[in-house]
Amino acid sequence: MRMDLVTIVVDEYDLAIEFFTGALGFEVVEDSAALTNDGRAKRWVVVRPPGAETGILLARADGARQGAVVGDQVAGRVGFFLRVDDFDAAYERMTAAGVEFVGSPRTESYGRVVVFLDIAGNRWDLLGPA
Repeated sequence: MRMDLVTIVVDEYDLAIEFFTGALGFEVVEDSAALTNDGRAKRWVVVRPPGAETGILLARADGARQGAVVGDQVAGRVGFFLRVDDFDAAYERMTAAGVEFVGSPRTESYGRVVVFLDIAGNRWDLLGPA
């Protein structure tokens, strides 16, 4: 058994793809046409970090209820975690790419950490070795 995908609800597919591939360095695994349960057109867009098995399904908000969770999928908590081998290099690359960080990097018992916001406003931890 393995976890295959998690979903992040976004406003627009292409802006989200640009953020995850450009700013974070993810790869597009799939971007194909699909249908909603009631037959309307949508896209099936999956991104993931290079070498990772678990991907992120970028799901465009469909309706007011889904639109309301864009950027607040886990009620303002950090809900996503990106672990890197070279924390300083990742932090510098992401800063140069315009990623918004909340606070400054710090060292905790579990390693180096800083919170950043994704394209939708969800909070992530960037994690690296201590």
